[in-house]
Amino acid sequence: METKAAGPGAFARFDLDRVPSPCFVVDEVAIRRNLATLKDVGERAGAKVLLALKAFSMWSLADVVGEYLDGVCASGLWEARLAREHYHGHLTTYSPAYKCEDLPEILRLSDSVIFNSPAQIARFADLIAAARADGAVFDIGLRLNPEHSEAEVAKYDPCQRGSRLGFPVSQLRPEHLEGIDGLHVHALCEQGFEPLQRIWASLEPRLEGLLGGVKWINLGGGHHITRADYRKDDLVVLLGEIAARHGVQVYIEPGEAIALDAGILVGEILDTFENGLPVAITDISATCHMPDVIEAPYRPAMLDERSEGVAVRIGGPSCLAGDIIGDYVFASVPAAGTRIAFLDQAHYSMVKTNTFNGVPLPAIALWNSNTDALSLVRQFDYTEFRDRLS
Repeated sequence: METKAAGPGAFARFDLDRVPSPCFVVDEVAIRRNLATLKDVGERAGAKVLLALKAFSMWSLADVVGEYLDGVCASGLWEARLAREHYHGHLTTYSPAYKCEDLPEILRLSDSVIFNSPAQIARFADLIAAARADGAVFDIGLRLNPEHSEAEVAKYDPCQRGSRLGFPVSQLRPEHLEGIDGLHVHALCEQGFEPLQRIWASLEPRLEGLLGGVKWINLGGGHHITRADYRKDDLVVLLGEIAARHGVQVYIEPGEAIALDAGILVGEILDTFENGLPVAITDISATCHMPDVIEAPYRPAMLDERSEGVAVRIGGPSCLAGDIIGDYVFASVPAAGTRIAFLDQAHYSMVKTNTFNGVPLPAIALWNSNTDALSLVRQFDYTEFRDRLS
């Protein structure tokens, strides 16, 4: 995968020595800019816009999110709890499968609970009825697999052969929609308007005659709406047409779009040596701090990388041989103590960090690029590693 980073933006003038290393730095101004774009799209389309917590759950900004969006979506019990503790508005929860012991609380916390198959809904019918009898008010949704692939990387394709995500639309029958309030369709990954347009064009005819009792359609996430080249006006038209044609409320659940180009990950060169090419070890670990670099894989953009100079292989401090971030061009081989930063790291990287090998977690800082105010929101210590173990 190619990085979607648009460039350094305001971070071009950020002093990397102002924060501990490693450290995520999130620009509140950029977050607000993205949120304002999403709010505008939602209002013009008559659609509800939810933040996907799986991509960006920096809850110190929950009140900011609440100023712009209609709510959030969770992927299970813990995210649902976080949503109710810190965020505002509508809460949708979806998981490929629910544990029996978790579901009563999820039903109590959520406004909409989306299931992955009709069989799962039937299996939990008694729990659903009991929750409603106890006063819980929630909609029931069904996730559909539109069986139309648009994702660029197979492992990130919800519609890949054998996908576990969503009930295949080819198997959908009228009886499957009895008691269903809404449908959920998520088939995108870091994509523009055109793939969504093609997915809906493929799916809509297959839903003919099946939407009579449906109150809402949720088109999921993966929408890179805040990217400069996204066809926002066309999205507004499409969402409005879906709502009008089928008499439904339309939802979208952007995640990355909220934090796109809004954060960097600052690190420090710890050592360099020669092994066929210059090699640098940094306190940023791909394995622990940017796992998508290995999983996708992709090469994150580096702040102030040179167009000409010396190519240096940068890797992390863990013992994993594959803990390599990539090869980057410097004016000269960087000395120990040199600060570096990788762009567009506010989404997914922050929520996926881990302490494999005892590698410390990055600190989290909030910066305002308009006022230059900087606050250290969170620092982690040894106990974060110790207390995960027995």
